[in-house]
Amino acid sequence: MYRVSSLSLRMAAGFSALLLCAFAASATQAPPFALAIAGTITPGKWRIVSKGLPTRLICLSDITVLVQLEHSGLSCPRLIIENESDHATLHYSCAAAGWGRTTLTVMTPRLVLIDSQGIAGKAPFAFDAEARRVGSCGDSAQVVRH
Repeated sequence: MYRVSSLSLRMAAGFSALLLCAFAASATQAPPFALAIAGTITPGKWRIVSKGLPTRLICLSDITVLVQLEHSGLSCPRLIIENESDHATLHYSCAAAGWGRTTLTVMTPRLVLIDSQGIAGKAPFAFDAEARRVGSCGDSAQVVRH
């Protein structure tokens, strides 16, 4: 028969409590939404061009704005599917407004390719776009910050 000393039980209980505290602390201090490509772009005025859609000029300081162009201005939960140094794929859901899945590929700090598809306004959408930095922010760019 195996006997467990009271010291062993107290040590095991203390270790379990320590693990539980560490888990609770990590759950309440979850890391912020972070993409490996986030710091790779040059902030400024960017032109977004997609065949069949109007060209947009935006003042871009955060690459994550490009994730949900179809649902811009909405705060939608996002799930990172792929997070590499040169590309990222995310899924986002905007409740009744729809959802999307976007892949951003950073070609250079001034050129990002966008592949996005999903549902907006109860209708499907899909587009490929090119976002290119064209200068510093000014009056002619719609300011979009995230």
